[in-house]
Amino acid sequence: MKKDTQYIHAGSHPDPSTGAIMTPIYQTSTYVQEAPGVNKGFEYARSQNPTRQALEEALALIEDGAYGLAFSSGVAATDAVIKLLKPGDEVIAGSDMYGGTYRLFSKIFEKFGIVFHYVDMSDLTNIEKKISAQTKLIWVETPTNPLMNIADIEAIARISSKNKLLLCVDNTFASPALQNPLNLGADIVMHSATKYLSGHSDVIQGALIVNDKALRDELYFIQKSCGAVPGPMDCFLVLRGIKTLGIRMERHSKNGEAIATFLHSHPAVKKVYWPGFESHKNHDVAKKQMKDFGGMISFELKNDSIEAARTLLSNTKLFSLAESLGGVESLINHPASMTHASIPREERIKNGLSDTLIRLSVGIEDAGDLIDDLNHAIQLAEGVK
Repeated sequence: MKKDTQYIHAGSHPDPSTGAIMTPIYQTSTYVQEAPGVNKGFEYARSQNPTRQALEEALALIEDGAYGLAFSSGVAATDAVIKLLKPGDEVIAGSDMYGGTYRLFSKIFEKFGIVFHYVDMSDLTNIEKKISAQTKLIWVETPTNPLMNIADIEAIARISSKNKLLLCVDNTFASPALQNPLNLGADIVMHSATKYLSGHSDVIQGALIVNDKALRDELYFIQKSCGAVPGPMDCFLVLRGIKTLGIRMERHSKNGEAIATFLHSHPAVKKVYWPGFESHKNHDVAKKQMKDFGGMISFELKNDSIEAARTLLSNTKLFSLAESLGGVESLINHPASMTHASIPREERIKNGLSDTLIRLSVGIEDAGDLIDDLNHAIQLAEGVK
Protein backbone atom coordinates (compact mmCIF):
# COMPACT_ATOMS: atom_id res chain seq x y z
CA MET A 1 0.00 0.00 0.00
CA LYS A 2 1.43 3.37 -1.05
CA LYS A 3 1.89 6.14 1.52
CA ASP A 4 -0.86 8.41 0.19
CA THR A 5 -3.30 5.54 0.59
CA GLN A 6 -2.01 4.76 4.08
CA TYR A 7 -2.66 8.29 5.26
CA ILE A 8 -6.31 8.00 4.31
CA HIS A 9 -6.97 4.52 5.67
CA ALA A 10 -4.47 4.08 8.54
CA GLY A 11 -6.29 3.17 11.75
CA SER A 12 -9.69 3.56 10.10
CA HIS A 13 -12.20 0.78 10.61
CA PRO A 14 -15.94 1.36 9.99
CA ASP A 15 -17.79 1.25 13.29
CA PRO A 16 -19.28 -2.28 13.53
CA SER A 17 -22.43 -1.14 15.31
CA THR A 18 -23.40 1.71 12.95
CA GLY A 19 -21.19 1.52 9.89
CA ALA A 20 -19.79 5.02 10.60
CA ILE A 21 -16.81 5.54 8.31
CA MET A 22 -15.03 7.84 10.76
CA THR A 23 -13.60 6.46 14.00
CA PRO A 24 -16.03 7.35 16.81
CA ILE A 25 -14.94 9.55 19.71
CA TYR A 26 -15.24 7.19 22.67
CA GLN A 27 -15.79 9.79 25.37
CA THR A 28 -15.74 7.47 28.34
CA SER A 29 -13.56 7.03 31.41
CA THR A 30 -14.36 3.38 32.11
CA TYR A 31 -15.83 0.24 30.54
CA VAL A 32 -18.42 -2.24 31.82
CA GLN A 33 -17.02 -5.72 32.42
CA GLU A 34 -19.00 -8.94 31.95
CA ALA A 35 -17.36 -10.39 35.08
CA PRO A 36 -14.32 -9.43 37.13
CA GLY A 37 -11.41 -9.41 34.68
CA VAL A 38 -13.63 -10.30 31.72
CA ASN A 39 -13.88 -7.40 29.30
CA LYS A 40 -13.80 -6.45 25.63
CA GLY A 41 -10.15 -5.39 25.76
CA PHE A 42 -10.78 -2.10 27.54
CA GLU A 43 -10.83 -1.51 31.30
CA TYR A 44 -10.00 2.13 32.08
CA ALA A 45 -9.41 4.99 29.69
CA ARG A 46 -5.96 5.93 31.00
CA SER A 47 -4.84 2.44 29.94
CA GLN A 48 -6.84 2.03 26.73
CA ASN A 49 -9.32 3.91 24.62
CA PRO A 50 -10.67 2.74 21.23
CA THR A 51 -10.13 6.15 19.58
CA ARG A 52 -6.57 6.31 20.87
CA GLN A 53 -6.00 2.71 19.81
CA ALA A 54 -7.02 3.58 16.24
CA LEU A 55 -4.63 6.54 16.26
CA GLU A 56 -1.77 4.45 17.63
CA GLU A 57 -2.32 1.90 14.84
CA ALA A 58 -2.21 4.74 12.32
CA LEU A 59 0.97 6.21 13.80
CA ALA A 60 2.74 2.87 13.55
CA LEU A 61 1.63 2.32 9.97
CA ILE A 62 2.63 5.72 8.58
CA GLU A 63 6.08 5.55 10.24
CA ASP A 64 6.70 2.00 8.99
CA GLY A 65 6.76 0.82 12.60
CA ALA A 66 5.12 -1.99 14.53
CA TYR A 67 3.79 -0.08 17.56
CA GLY A 68 2.56 3.43 18.19
CA LEU A 69 1.91 5.24 21.46
CA ALA A 70 0.05 8.53 21.79
CA PHE A 71 0.78 11.07 24.53
CA SER A 72 -0.75 14.30 25.76
CA SER A 73 2.04 16.37 24.15
CA GLY A 74 5.36 16.04 22.37
CA VAL A 75 7.14 16.91 25.60
CA ALA A 76 5.20 14.14 27.37
CA ALA A 77 6.39 11.67 24.73
CA THR A 78 9.98 12.87 25.22
CA ASP A 79 9.51 12.59 28.99
CA ALA A 80 8.52 8.93 28.60
CA VAL A 81 11.69 8.14 26.64
CA ILE A 82 13.96 9.67 29.29
CA LYS A 83 12.08 7.72 31.97
CA LEU A 84 13.56 4.57 30.43
CA LEU A 85 16.81 5.70 32.08
CA LYS A 86 18.07 5.77 35.68
CA PRO A 87 20.30 8.12 37.70
CA GLY A 88 23.86 8.08 36.39
CA ASP A 89 22.87 7.26 32.82
CA GLU A 90 24.10 9.60 30.10
CA VAL A 91 22.43 10.98 26.97
CA ILE A 92 24.09 12.47 23.91
CA ALA A 93 21.85 15.08 22.32
CA GLY A 94 22.11 17.68 19.59
CA SER A 95 23.30 21.15 20.56
CA ASP A 96 20.65 22.71 18.32
CA MET A 97 17.25 21.52 19.50
CA TYR A 98 13.75 22.63 20.46
CA GLY A 99 13.87 24.79 23.57
CA GLY A 100 11.21 22.73 25.33
CA THR A 101 13.31 19.58 24.97
CA TYR A 102 16.37 21.35 26.34
CA ARG A 103 14.30 22.68 29.26
CA LEU A 104 13.02 19.18 30.07
CA PHE A 105 16.52 17.72 29.95
CA SER A 106 18.34 20.47 31.82
CA LYS A 107 15.76 21.67 34.35
CA ILE A 108 13.93 18.44 35.17
CA PHE A 109 15.96 15.31 34.47
CA GLU A 110 19.41 16.65 35.39
CA LYS A 111 18.05 17.01 38.94
CA PHE A 112 17.48 13.25 38.97
CA GLY A 113 21.08 12.45 38.09
CA ILE A 114 20.81 11.93 34.33
CA VAL A 115 23.72 13.52 32.46
CA PHE A 116 23.25 15.21 29.07
CA HIS A 117 25.98 16.01 26.57
CA TYR A 118 25.10 18.46 23.78
CA VAL A 119 27.09 18.17 20.55
CA ASP A 120 26.97 19.23 16.92
CA MET A 121 25.64 16.04 15.35
CA SER A 122 26.53 17.01 11.81
CA ASP A 123 30.04 15.79 12.74
CA LEU A 124 29.86 12.13 13.85
CA THR A 125 33.15 12.32 15.73
CA ASN A 126 31.47 14.67 18.22
CA ILE A 127 29.09 11.83 19.12
CA GLU A 128 31.75 9.15 19.34
CA LYS A 129 33.92 11.27 21.67
CA LYS A 130 31.11 11.47 24.24
CA ILE A 131 30.26 7.76 24.39
CA SER A 132 31.13 6.16 27.72
CA ALA A 133 30.06 3.12 29.74
CA GLN A 134 27.26 5.26 31.17
CA THR A 135 25.85 6.33 27.79
CA LYS A 136 22.44 4.80 27.16
CA LEU A 137 20.67 7.03 24.61
CA ILE A 138 21.39 9.21 21.60
CA TRP A 139 18.74 11.87 21.04
CA VAL A 140 18.63 13.22 17.48
CA GLU A 141 16.55 16.04 16.06
CA THR A 142 16.76 16.40 12.29
CA PRO A 143 16.10 18.82 10.70
CA THR A 144 16.89 20.78 13.84
CA ASN A 145 14.81 23.53 15.38
CA PRO A 146 15.52 26.30 14.42
CA LEU A 147 18.80 26.18 12.46
CA MET A 148 17.76 23.39 10.09
CA ASN A 149 20.89 21.33 10.72
CA ILE A 150 20.83 17.79 9.37
CA ALA A 151 22.07 14.68 11.17
CA ASP A 152 22.83 11.48 9.27
CA ILE A 153 20.37 9.08 10.91
CA GLU A 154 21.74 5.96 9.23
CA ALA A 155 25.33 6.75 10.23
CA ILE A 156 24.34 7.58 13.82
CA ALA A 157 22.31 4.35 13.94
CA ARG A 158 25.48 2.41 13.11
CA ILE A 159 27.21 4.10 16.04
CA SER A 160 24.32 3.41 18.41
CA SER A 161 24.04 -0.22 17.32
CA LYS A 162 27.78 -0.81 17.67
CA ASN A 163 27.69 0.57 21.21
CA LYS A 164 24.33 -1.01 22.16
CA LEU A 165 22.66 2.37 22.70
CA LEU A 166 19.09 3.44 22.08
CA LEU A 167 18.61 5.91 19.25
CA CYS A 168 15.57 8.21 19.36
CA VAL A 169 14.86 10.60 16.49
CA ASP A 170 12.59 13.62 16.81
CA ASN A 171 10.94 13.56 13.37
CA THR A 172 8.60 16.50 13.97
CA PHE A 173 10.04 18.89 11.36
CA ALA A 174 10.07 16.30 8.57
CA SER A 175 6.93 14.27 9.38
CA PRO A 176 6.51 10.66 8.21
CA ALA A 177 5.71 11.97 4.74
CA LEU A 178 9.30 13.17 4.24
CA GLN A 179 11.43 10.96 6.50
CA ASN A 180 11.12 7.55 8.21
CA PRO A 181 13.87 7.13 10.84
CA LEU A 182 12.96 3.55 11.78
CA ASN A 183 13.89 2.51 8.25
CA LEU A 184 17.28 4.16 8.79
CA GLY A 185 18.04 2.27 12.00
CA ALA A 186 16.43 4.36 14.75
CA ASP A 187 14.89 2.54 17.73
CA ILE A 188 12.31 5.19 18.61
CA VAL A 189 10.67 7.94 16.58
CA MET A 190 9.18 10.89 18.45
CA HIS A 191 6.66 13.41 17.11
CA SER A 192 5.04 16.48 18.43
CA ALA A 193 1.78 15.47 16.76
CA THR A 194 0.61 19.00 17.48
CA LYS A 195 2.52 19.99 14.36
CA TYR A 196 2.35 18.37 10.92
CA LEU A 197 0.49 15.21 11.97
CA SER A 198 -2.45 17.27 13.22
CA GLY A 199 -1.81 20.03 10.72
CA HIS A 200 -4.53 22.43 11.84
CA SER A 201 -3.22 24.10 15.02
CA ASP A 202 -6.13 22.79 17.07
CA VAL A 203 -4.68 20.05 19.28
CA ILE A 204 -1.71 19.32 21.57
CA GLN A 205 -0.37 15.78 21.31
CA GLY A 206 2.77 13.64 21.11
CA ALA A 207 3.68 10.25 19.71
CA LEU A 208 6.29 7.50 19.90
CA ILE A 209 6.72 4.74 17.33
CA VAL A 210 8.92 1.64 17.76
CA ASN A 211 9.49 -1.80 16.26
CA ASP A 212 10.68 -3.70 19.32
CA LYS A 213 7.91 -5.30 21.41
CA ALA A 214 9.86 -5.20 24.68
CA LEU A 215 10.64 -1.52 24.18
CA ARG A 216 7.00 -0.84 23.37
CA ASP A 217 5.94 -2.61 26.55
CA GLU A 218 8.35 -0.51 28.65
CA LEU A 219 7.05 2.70 27.11
CA TYR A 220 3.44 1.58 27.48
CA PHE A 221 4.04 0.88 31.18
CA ILE A 222 5.37 4.44 31.54
CA GLN A 223 2.44 5.85 29.55
CA LYS A 224 -0.08 3.97 31.70
CA SER A 225 1.65 4.57 35.02
CA CYS A 226 2.42 8.27 34.57
CA GLY A 227 -0.84 9.04 32.78
CA ALA A 228 0.23 11.59 30.18
CA VAL A 229 -2.37 10.31 27.70
CA PRO A 230 -4.40 12.30 25.18
CA GLY A 231 -8.17 12.51 25.33
CA PRO A 232 -10.32 10.82 22.66
CA MET A 233 -11.28 14.11 21.00
CA ASP A 234 -7.61 14.99 20.54
CA CYS A 235 -6.97 11.53 19.09
CA PHE A 236 -9.86 12.01 16.68
CA LEU A 237 -8.42 15.34 15.51
CA VAL A 238 -4.97 13.87 14.84
CA LEU A 239 -6.54 10.91 13.00
CA ARG A 240 -8.39 13.41 10.85
CA GLY A 241 -5.22 15.41 10.26
CA ILE A 242 -3.24 12.37 9.16
CA LYS A 243 -5.70 11.77 6.32
CA THR A 244 -4.41 14.88 4.51
CA LEU A 245 -0.75 14.62 5.60
CA GLY A 246 0.56 13.57 2.19
CA ILE A 247 -1.11 16.30 0.18
CA ARG A 248 -0.36 18.94 2.80
CA MET A 249 3.34 18.08 2.94
CA GLU A 250 3.57 18.32 -0.83
CA ARG A 251 2.25 21.89 -0.64
CA HIS A 252 4.32 22.80 2.44
CA SER A 253 7.45 21.63 0.61
CA LYS A 254 6.58 23.38 -2.64
CA ASN A 255 5.84 26.64 -0.85
CA GLY A 256 8.91 26.21 1.34
CA GLU A 257 11.13 26.01 -1.72
CA ALA A 258 9.51 29.12 -3.21
CA ILE A 259 9.93 31.13 0.02
CA ALA A 260 13.50 29.93 0.61
CA THR A 261 14.46 30.85 -2.96
CA PHE A 262 12.87 34.29 -2.60
CA LEU A 263 14.68 34.99 0.66
CA HIS A 264 17.98 33.67 -0.68
CA SER A 265 17.87 36.16 -3.56
CA HIS A 266 16.61 39.13 -1.52
CA PRO A 267 19.28 41.85 -1.13
CA ALA A 268 18.20 42.58 2.46
CA VAL A 269 18.62 38.97 3.64
CA LYS A 270 21.99 37.85 5.02
CA LYS A 271 21.46 34.09 5.40
CA VAL A 272 18.75 31.49 4.84
CA TYR A 273 18.69 28.17 6.71
CA TRP A 274 16.98 25.52 4.56
CA PRO A 275 18.38 22.05 3.76
CA GLY A 276 17.12 22.11 0.18
CA PHE A 277 19.93 24.40 -0.94
CA GLU A 278 22.95 22.64 -2.42
CA SER A 279 25.07 25.07 -0.40
CA HIS A 280 23.66 23.68 2.89
CA LYS A 281 26.53 21.87 4.61
CA ASN A 282 24.54 18.65 4.91
CA HIS A 283 22.39 18.93 1.80
CA ASP A 284 23.62 15.57 0.50
CA VAL A 285 22.53 13.83 3.72
CA ALA A 286 19.15 15.58 3.65
CA LYS A 287 18.69 14.56 0.01
CA LYS A 288 19.57 10.96 0.87
CA GLN A 289 17.25 10.50 3.86
CA MET A 290 14.38 12.91 3.08
CA LYS A 291 11.83 12.74 0.29
CA ASP A 292 11.59 16.55 0.17
CA PHE A 293 12.83 19.46 2.26
CA GLY A 294 9.66 20.69 3.95
CA GLY A 295 8.26 24.06 4.88
CA MET A 296 10.47 25.09 7.83
CA ILE A 297 12.89 27.94 7.13
CA SER A 298 14.96 30.29 9.27
CA PHE A 299 16.72 33.44 8.12
CA GLU A 300 18.60 36.55 9.21
CA LEU A 301 18.54 40.08 7.81
CA LYS A 302 21.65 42.00 6.81
CA ASN A 303 20.37 44.68 9.15
CA ASP A 304 21.05 42.54 12.19
CA SER A 305 19.57 44.88 14.77
CA ILE A 306 16.91 43.48 17.05
CA GLU A 307 14.75 46.48 16.11
CA ALA A 308 14.78 45.45 12.44
CA ALA A 309 13.85 41.88 13.33
CA ARG A 310 11.01 43.08 15.55
CA THR A 311 9.73 45.36 12.82
CA LEU A 312 9.60 42.47 10.37
CA LEU A 313 8.01 40.13 12.91
CA SER A 314 5.31 42.66 13.77
CA ASN A 315 4.34 43.64 10.22
CA THR A 316 3.39 40.45 8.40
CA LYS A 317 -0.30 39.87 7.70
CA LEU A 318 -0.48 36.30 6.41
CA PHE A 319 2.40 35.04 8.54
CA SER A 320 0.95 35.13 12.05
CA LEU A 321 3.38 35.85 14.88
CA ALA A 322 2.97 32.77 17.07
CA GLU A 323 4.75 29.75 18.52
CA SER A 324 4.28 26.25 17.08
CA LEU A 325 4.49 25.14 13.46
CA GLY A 326 3.14 22.67 10.92
CA GLY A 327 -0.36 24.09 10.52
CA VAL A 328 -2.02 24.89 7.22
CA GLU A 329 -1.58 28.58 8.02
CA SER A 330 1.84 30.27 7.88
CA LEU A 331 3.51 31.30 11.13
CA ILE A 332 6.48 33.55 11.92
CA ASN A 333 8.47 33.17 15.11
CA HIS A 334 11.34 34.76 17.04
CA PRO A 335 13.14 31.77 18.61
CA ALA A 336 15.31 33.79 21.01
CA SER A 337 12.30 35.25 22.82
CA MET A 338 9.72 32.56 22.09
CA THR A 339 10.34 28.86 21.41
CA HIS A 340 13.98 28.87 22.60
CA ALA A 341 13.86 31.45 25.39
CA SER A 342 14.44 28.67 27.96
CA ILE A 343 17.95 28.10 26.57
CA PRO A 344 20.49 30.48 28.18
CA ARG A 345 21.56 33.22 25.77
CA GLU A 346 25.23 32.24 25.89
CA GLU A 347 24.28 28.69 24.88
CA ARG A 348 22.07 29.94 22.04
CA ILE A 349 24.80 32.22 20.68
CA LYS A 350 27.46 29.51 20.98
CA ASN A 351 25.28 27.16 18.92
CA GLY A 352 24.61 29.77 16.22
CA LEU A 353 21.14 30.89 17.28
CA SER A 354 21.36 34.68 17.11
CA ASP A 355 19.06 37.16 18.80
CA THR A 356 17.84 38.25 15.36
CA LEU A 357 17.09 34.85 13.82
CA ILE A 358 13.57 34.56 12.38
CA ARG A 359 11.84 31.21 11.88
CA LEU A 360 9.05 30.52 9.41
CA SER A 361 6.53 27.72 9.26
CA VAL A 362 5.38 28.03 5.67
CA GLY A 363 1.73 27.07 5.26
CA ILE A 364 -0.27 25.97 2.24
CA GLU A 365 -1.56 29.37 1.13
CA ASP A 366 -0.70 30.76 -2.31
CA ALA A 367 3.08 31.13 -2.44
CA GLY A 368 2.89 34.46 -4.27
CA ASP A 369 0.75 35.96 -1.53
CA LEU A 370 3.20 34.74 1.12
CA ILE A 371 6.15 36.23 -0.76
CA ASP A 372 4.37 39.57 -1.09
CA ASP A 373 3.63 39.53 2.64
CA LEU A 374 7.25 38.86 3.58
CA ASN A 375 8.60 41.34 1.06
CA HIS A 376 6.46 44.14 2.50
CA ALA A 377 7.64 43.38 6.05
CA ILE A 378 11.27 43.16 4.95
CA GLN A 379 11.01 46.56 3.25
CA LEU A 380 9.73 48.07 6.50
CA ALA A 381 12.58 46.42 8.41
CA GLU A 382 15.13 47.80 5.93
CA GLY A 383 14.16 51.33 6.96
CA VAL A 384 15.01 50.72 10.62
CA LYS A 385 18.21 52.44 11.77
